[in-house]
Amino acid sequence: MIATKKPITRSTEQQEIALTTVSFSGLVSWVFVDRHPLILILVPILVASCGGNKTAVKDFDAGEEDPAVEAKVKKGVKPLPDQEVAVIETADFGNIVIELYPNVAPQMVERFKKLISEGFYNGTTFHRVNPELGIIQGGDPLSKDNNPENDGTGDSPYPNVPGEMSDIPYERGIVGAARKGATPVGQPALTELQARDTANCQFYITLKRAPSLDNKYTVFGKVIQGLSGADAIMGAPADPETERPADKVLIKSITLQPRSKFVS
Repeated sequence: MIATKKPITRSTEQQEIALTTVSFSGLVSWVFVDRHPLILILVPILVASCGGNKTAVKDFDAGEEDPAVEAKVKKGVKPLPDQEVAVIETADFGNIVIELYPNVAPQMVERFKKLISEGFYNGTTFHRVNPELGIIQGGDPLSKDNNPENDGTGDSPYPNVPGEMSDIPYERGIVGAARKGATPVGQPALTELQARDTANCQFYITLKRAPSLDNKYTVFGKVIQGLSGADAIMGAPADPETERPADKVLIKSITLQPRSKFVS
């Protein structure tokens, strides 16, 4: 799920989430966190930034309010956790345990669990960190290679997952699906309604309240253990003028384990 990236401005409240960041004359994330002209890119989540080598990411697109778009947002759904959790084992920051919400986002949870069971995420990285927005992003298979320029632009072999937006707020610990933003630069015209159906494999974790993401990105889980490690990842040094960690933040594996092991 990768689109041509657009320069990202990290200093704007309208930045949103991107999955990857590509090196351009501006920061780009596979999930975009900026719109056009302000594109939120988290998909791969693309986040736009300005300047030298950027990390490609799917961006979050802060699209115009559209009745057709808003009508598809699930209202008042109380998350009910799955019996299994996703355990992210990092090389240097401990484990991050995520409970999943199949009653909120059944298709995204199904995709995430399928990819986990196939070992898809093993050896990938958290390729994007944005302390200002308060997110870390990972899940791009292209982050396994030694070319940081394509990080955030990759997808799984499977079709995109339709948007499953809800009114669950993006609070600390929420896990969302990265997607493309509306009409990324260099891509065919893409409406906000169409962009919401472009999640695939990349995901992000919000580490502080992020109201700009509310109702716009699929919420499919929440961190129940390991937030301190996620905080440390977000605070890791980044390459100059990018959202790309200077040192790889390796995801050794993601496994499915019984939730009862972590919650009494």
